[in-house]
Amino acid sequence: MTLTLIIIAMALVTYLPRVLPVFIMDHLQFPGWVNKWLKAIPYAALGALIVPGIFTVEPGAPVVGVIGGLVAAVIAYFRGHIMIVIIAAIAAAFIIQRF
Repeated sequence: MTLTLIIIAMALVTYLPRVLPVFIMDHLQFPGWVNKWLKAIPYAALGALIVPGIFTVEPGAPVVGVIGGLVAAVIAYFRGHIMIVIIAAIAAAFIIQRF
């Protein structure tokens, strides 16, 4: 019984912080600059997750990851399909590793 209560309490503690902001955000009006700032958060988080990996893809040779990342960025800028972006970035990094 105690274990069940612990699991239910843990589920509530995990679930409530994820659900409550959704309901709260629907009723709040923010100034324009706050909305712009909030829209930039996913890009900043994605950059924070990806950029360190780019520089550490090949230990001692960060240029491999940088060139792969640049290839991916250029193709993505021109709205290339995600699979093409990934394959091109991998191919570029693979080719650079060979030289």
